[in-house]
Amino acid sequence: MPASMPGSPCSALPIRTFSQEFDEYRGDESRSKGAAESISFPTTEDEVRAIVRNLHTAGTPITVQGARTGLAAGAVPQGGHVLNLSHMNRCLGLREQDGTFYLRVQPGVVLSELRKYLAAKAIPGDGWDDASRAAAARFAEAPEQMFPTDPTETSACLGGMAACNASGARSYRYGAMRDHVSALRLVLANGDVVALRRGAVRAQGRHLALTTEGGATLAVDLPTYTMPHAKNASGYYVADDMDAIDLIIGSDGTLGIISELELELMPAPAVVWAASCFFATESQAVEATIAVRRQLRHAAALEYFDPAALDVLRRARAAGSAFAALPAIPDQFGCCLYVELQAPSEDEAMADLAQLGAIVRAAGGEPEDSWVARTAVDRETLRFFRHAVPESVNMLIDERRRVESTITKLGSDMAVPDERLRDVVALYRTTLAEEGLESAAWGHIGNNHLHVNILPRTAEEYARGKALFARWAAAVTRMGGAVSAEHGVGKLKRDFLCIMYGADHVREMARLKLAFDPAGQLGRGNLFDAALLDEVRAERANAPATAHAGEDA
Repeated sequence: MPASMPGSPCSALPIRTFSQEFDEYRGDESRSKGAAESISFPTTEDEVRAIVRNLHTAGTPITVQGARTGLAAGAVPQGGHVLNLSHMNRCLGLREQDGTFYLRVQPGVVLSELRKYLAAKAIPGDGWDDASRAAAARFAEAPEQMFPTDPTETSACLGGMAACNASGARSYRYGAMRDHVSALRLVLANGDVVALRRGAVRAQGRHLALTTEGGATLAVDLPTYTMPHAKNASGYYVADDMDAIDLIIGSDGTLGIISELELELMPAPAVVWAASCFFATESQAVEATIAVRRQLRHAAALEYFDPAALDVLRRARAAGSAFAALPAIPDQFGCCLYVELQAPSEDEAMADLAQLGAIVRAAGGEPEDSWVARTAVDRETLRFFRHAVPESVNMLIDERRRVESTITKLGSDMAVPDERLRDVVALYRTTLAEEGLESAAWGHIGNNHLHVNILPRTAEEYARGKALFARWAAAVTRMGGAVSAEHGVGKLKRDFLCIMYGADHVREMARLKLAFDPAGQLGRGNLFDAALLDEVRAERANAPATAHAGEDA
């Protein structure tokens, strides 16, 4: 039976004391661990609002969680309450406008489940109104629809994907989560709600005014920094005259709690083929990537696996583990460029495939060595190959942690503009060689976004790896890039924000956060440390009084 927190006047609230039963909710896929005093699993927005109102009175910190698949420790609690939204997993309604379908969901809907619903043309519609049921009938007759955002971990919740502006392999063609959210509802720290629909509320320059459903006005000045021209999930998205909804997406749970999303769907491609192209050297794969970006019309994903990543797979396969079903990777294959094609016809896909063969040969590879997948079964084999790399590395690090418990995997998430791909690859190779650190790199080379993973064996190597990441953050910033491209900032990368934007701009971000959440309850430790928020809060307390939606009206 759910129990309220001690002293709570709302005994019906589904708030439980945090006990050993909930130990798994202390951490996420970052392998970090935290602590909390209480936890809840609401199933509706009304329950979320009641819980946060109760906690607001005492100023209790609130950490929002979904499936806890994040890699930046954004869902790791630093005291207070864990608000886990994984039980808010219903599809709420469907509409069609000008031939495009829009699906309303709760934040706990899992991406893999959404994909099953769309592929089967069978979205659970319990409690839907007549308009949604009519749209569902048209949906069943329409061409198959898809939601294109494609993070590696398909067990991610959609709310978490929005909170960190997730992207993944197909972001090369379709962009990140932000591009496919048409509306959302945001519960503020005091239980009030802001409802936003794309195109309805825009900033005036760098000033944004929002009205809550409770009638309060939230007027904020947006930070003045310029976003990089690269794949980016580093802190708050801001731009002149921006759409208000874009500020919330990617805000790492620091401004409010996303209680509902509306997703814009699109027709699934008629033809999906894939090819894994192997090269002897990394420079060949880089040159092939640059040529593919210029020449292939229908590329949807460009992924890379460096020599060390292929070696990890060879060892995992040889060990007879869960990856024994992986295809054998011949020793002469030095690295791999994975290309996914999505085309309207087989003829167009075949033309791109022929062009890809010419690109591989021109870069110094052998087209005959490529693995080509034209069927769903073959594509699943290549997908397994692609996703097995990070899983194998996680297993390797878990083994090393049994010997040295203080270490974790160090995974980078940085991206640069297109013209700096060669430069950033050279940076990684030169500095890793200087430090003598073991690593494996893979990821979204089409967006100049490689996940370079340092694999420490000792606490000393772990410390040197962290210091190297700071050097990379500074160098990537000088290249016009971003310190976090898709994982968000969370707690692990917040120090990189000062490197990327500078201390003054980070203070602007903190002022924005406190305009939404004056007590700093939400996402404690995400983006900002507590000392900075305390300083900025003190500044606000000494400033002329203004109305804030995050305060009780």
